[in-house]
Amino acid sequence: MSPRDVHDEEDEQAKMPLLDHLLELRNRLLYATVAVMVAFAGCYYFSEQIFGFLVRPLAHAFEGQTGRRLIYTGLAETFFTYIKVAFFAGTFLSFPIIANQLWKFVAPGLYRNERKAFLPFLVATPVLFFMGGAFVYYFIMPLAWQFFVGFESMGSDTTLPIQLEARVSEYLSLVMKLIFAFGLFFEMPVVLTLLARAGLITSAMLVAKRRIAIVVIFIFAAVLTPPDLISQIGLAVPGMLLYEISVVLVRMMEKKRAEAEDEEDEGV
Repeated sequence: MSPRDVHDEEDEQAKMPLLDHLLELRNRLLYATVAVMVAFAGCYYFSEQIFGFLVRPLAHAFEGQTGRRLIYTGLAETFFTYIKVAFFAGTFLSFPIIANQLWKFVAPGLYRNERKAFLPFLVATPVLFFMGGAFVYYFIMPLAWQFFVGFESMGSDTTLPIQLEARVSEYLSLVMKLIFAFGLFFEMPVVLTLLARAGLITSAMLVAKRRIAIVVIFIFAAVLTPPDLISQIGLAVPGMLLYEISVVLVRMMEKKRAEAEDEEDEGV
């Protein structure tokens, strides 16, 4: 019996019955929920400061102007906005714990080589999401907000002034939509590489379908972002770059897989 067969047999013995799996899933979900609630409580205490951080790009667009403000038109609007801010930030901060609980639930059912292959994707997921959020916050929002604010008008003798007074809930919804859109878009290398590992796609297929992929990327960018060219192009261009990175990663994975298969054949 080869060492690989021994490891596979040990892994099979480590598998738990269905009831134990359900109990384990319940415990992992409970730990993840507790982590989110604790992070939510902590973030709610600083919800005003977190919201202020999210508003900063708009404040920079109004720099040098006086009397600028955000408004709320519903009695509980600001309260629920802070709730959303706290939940959004709490979920983001607790994601490492959620990912760790997911890993502890999934890992016992995987072979050793599968664990080594799956772990980098688990680590890369929050990193790429954070990179997408940081990209939209520091590069796209300042440009987009300047574009939108540019539609203000001082008015004249025959027209009334047009001035932006954004609602706190609408502003937060727009910011969260952009952050989630860019964060999820930046997960493209993880998704495509996982599909390649599952044998559903290949690097040759990605290269052959590149033109179609570019069109799909622009369609998703148009759907996920506000109706302005800055946000749409700002999402589509990194999307095309991430697609090319995915092609390189899939090729590297295919090369390693071929080398591993050759070693196994030589061992036999």
